[in-house]
Amino acid sequence: MRIVPVILAGGSGSRLWPMSRRLLPKQFLPLAGENTLFQETALRVRDLPGCGAPVVVANAEHRFLAADQLQAIGVKSEALILEPVGRNTAPAIAAAALQVAATDPGAMLLVLPSDHLIRNVAAFRDAVRLALESAAKGMLVTFGVTPTHPATGYGYIEAGDALGDAGFRIRRFVEKPDFAKAQGFLKQGGYLWNSGMFVFRADRYLEELKAQHPGIVSAVRSSIEKASPDLDFLRLDSEAFAACPSMSVDYGIMERTTSGAVVRAAMDWSDVGSWSALWDVGAKDASGNLVRGDVELRDAEGCYVLADARHVSLLGVRDLVVVETRDAVLVVPRARAEEVKEVVAGLARDNRSEHVSHSRVYRPWGYFESVDAGEHFQVKRLMIKPGHSLSLQLHRQRAEHWVVVSGSASITRGEETFVLERNQSTYIPVGVKHRIGNTTAEPLLVVEVQSGPYLGEDDIERFEDRYRRT
Repeated sequence: MRIVPVILAGGSGSRLWPMSRRLLPKQFLPLAGENTLFQETALRVRDLPGCGAPVVVANAEHRFLAADQLQAIGVKSEALILEPVGRNTAPAIAAAALQVAATDPGAMLLVLPSDHLIRNVAAFRDAVRLALESAAKGMLVTFGVTPTHPATGYGYIEAGDALGDAGFRIRRFVEKPDFAKAQGFLKQGGYLWNSGMFVFRADRYLEELKAQHPGIVSAVRSSIEKASPDLDFLRLDSEAFAACPSMSVDYGIMERTTSGAVVRAAMDWSDVGSWSALWDVGAKDASGNLVRGDVELRDAEGCYVLADARHVSLLGVRDLVVVETRDAVLVVPRARAEEVKEVVAGLARDNRSEHVSHSRVYRPWGYFESVDAGEHFQVKRLMIKPGHSLSLQLHRQRAEHWVVVSGSASITRGEETFVLERNQSTYIPVGVKHRIGNTTAEPLLVVEVQSGPYLGEDDIERFEDRYRRT
């Protein structure tokens, strides 16, 4: 039996702002260990018996993040499918199912969100084994996590009749309950947290989706047929995919099918949906505090504190979430952590940028980060990875001055090409084609000073780009 992991990596994670942002969402952050949540998801299935290389479905904006993070852990994807726009989980899974079914319609799809935390991998694998038994009989199977407390941040599944030892039929789905109803579910028994993970055959999923929502299948099929290879990615056709209705797999399929099943998974699981969820699953001190980074606490209890760039001190406080980054600080009562998404919505309404990207912005060649800015000037720090380079480009409204801090830089400036070593510099006038590259085996660090009437990132005219950006 061939098992194809399908890793859904298109979420935004707005409730984990200011760490999670549009260009660097929570799945690509190391929130609970050295690896990112996305990397942990890929590693969780790498050694699962029968599992092949994963199919990853990601937002086009995150394509290089996903590829780099897989490469860093030695995982090669079967396909890395790029969504031009988000259309929720049912179309994303359909794209993966169509891709797999083209050569193996009976393959089992193990569908996994990329932003979940699972501590007990053995229990996860036991649940996968049970789910495969029911999926082999044509069932569409989801994983129900055994509740440990009356959580109000999760949806619930009521289990129905037993399917032998391989789970239960689904009686009904329940949206996120209030506290009293959640308490009742635990007391009554037979209710499981809805994990959002699934197992089914590729052809069975497409059959059910076509029966319920034929427009989704036709739109996604068209986007696959018109898809274009882009480096190691498969870029879905933008117009066809944008015409697809937005639909979750829970609402569109699992709540409607007569072939739905749920397996009980006794694993230590969290969807890491908020800062309070991270506090719940993390290791806390004797006062119930969980801290990361340079933090000092005095007379503080029940707090989650993350210091990303600077020292943070707390004195005489209880049950707070404090998250510090280079350009933003969040302070919120832990009980109201779910409301952080409203802060993000406000930033978007005000046309601010703090919800879009960090001061450090990742690019396929490395990253840049803002150091200082003022009227008509901006200072950035650039890191160019070994063997990589920026595009050959020019700017119409700004000049640039590059100073090499560490490493050796290969420079193109107009018709000139030359090398700059540490402590050497060059000036790029307005309108002159230029490029900086790193041909060495060590990272290249450069300070860039920009000056001009307009300093936006859209003032770039590219002539050659190995990453095929427009």
